[in-house]
Amino acid sequence: MSLGLIAVLIVIMIVVGSIVTKKCEPFLIGGSIIGAVFLYRQDFLTEWVAVLEDVMSNEAYLILVCGLFGSLIALLTASKGSYGFSKIVAKLCNTEKKTMLTTVILGVIIFIDDYLNVLSIGTAMKGVYDKRKVPRETLAYLIDSTGSPVCVLIPFSSWAVYFGSIFYAQESVKALGDSTWMGAYVRAIPFCIYPIVTILIILLFSLGLFPKLGGMKKAYERTAKTGMTYSEASRKYNMAETEDQDGNIWNFIIPMAVLVVVAVITGDLVVAQVVSLLLTLVLYLVTKVMNFTEFWDCFIKGFADMLPIITLIISALTFQQIAADMQMTEFFIQVTEPILSAQLFPMIAFILVALLAFMIANAWGVCSLVAPVLLSMGASVGANPVLIMAAILSGCVFGNHACFYSDTMVLSSQGSGIDNFDHAMSQLPYSLIAVAVSVVGFLIFGFVF
Repeated sequence: MSLGLIAVLIVIMIVVGSIVTKKCEPFLIGGSIIGAVFLYRQDFLTEWVAVLEDVMSNEAYLILVCGLFGSLIALLTASKGSYGFSKIVAKLCNTEKKTMLTTVILGVIIFIDDYLNVLSIGTAMKGVYDKRKVPRETLAYLIDSTGSPVCVLIPFSSWAVYFGSIFYAQESVKALGDSTWMGAYVRAIPFCIYPIVTILIILLFSLGLFPKLGGMKKAYERTAKTGMTYSEASRKYNMAETEDQDGNIWNFIIPMAVLVVVAVITGDLVVAQVVSLLLTLVLYLVTKVMNFTEFWDCFIKGFADMLPIITLIISALTFQQIAADMQMTEFFIQVTEPILSAQLFPMIAFILVALLAFMIANAWGVCSLVAPVLLSMGASVGANPVLIMAAILSGCVFGNHACFYSDTMVLSSQGSGIDNFDHAMSQLPYSLIAVAVSVVGFLIFGFVF
């Protein structure tokens, strides 16, 4: 049995194990160790550790970016700057349409991270939705749809850093001629059909130009009939009275604006994060938002909160290296090349990634598994690597956006104060429409580009 086939079987084991347990990291680690056993025999442990150390050394930048994002997110949240939105927004949102459009705009503005997006906007806006008698399901749908779909379209987010780094490690992407991962990533953004269509749908929905379907229609009927903006199943999330909190909006806006500006000027997210964090330290100390001890504790906690993602990155890239050494990509190409075509490849890539991301509910883990294989296979049949990147991004966003046990789905429900199942079912019809458009779109793009 060839090493390439063994690597494929290990991938299947990882996928099945991840689906059953909803945990990707332990199976990536276990898969890389099993691969090392076949690859290095009696020296598997020392060689596996050597690969692990090599990955951690080469990916120090990515690890820093993720950890510092966690620290910045924790500080922005602790400053309660998001609560400064509430009083301002309540005055502006005097109609249902304005309430929804404001939510969409805030979702686009707070693009730095999907977790920060859904939690801060949900907290700031759910009282306004209750006042305007707009179902909380609408709030959850809008913030979920401006979470990962927006993050993936802006090359300064945590999503962009992770996906862009994985893409740029592939030869077909480097062959495009861009000097950095960001340059290659930006090429794919205009072709990311699923997130673009998702955002178009929520804009039309907010303007009253898109119909209310399925669970969303039932939510509006319930609110019109009973005045309740959430269901009985969601009552347990809204038993306690909400404390009237306040915060300075500038404690939120200034650090984020500095982050984006410095990132654009320097092209280095670590530099931008360090500058933003230093400014945040000065701003919060001067305005007495927190003292130095509180700032430092929050900084460390935020960095530590990113440990699961850092673990995922390291374990995924370690397995990726082991699988590459086992020539898994070459095996895939050898088996599938006779039946592939450049024109159909982007559509097939989107469908495959969408299914995997939906089943595993781990978009980042899926990307690390499929990107090396799909980009290499695409290159072998002459498919456009930019379209393949866009197909992978679109498929991963769908999985994150539509899977009822994905982290962003759960956080959107939590931020909106509704039952997760209510949110999943009310959002699903719109996700499926975006998927259908994406399948057709990638089919057309495959023949045009």
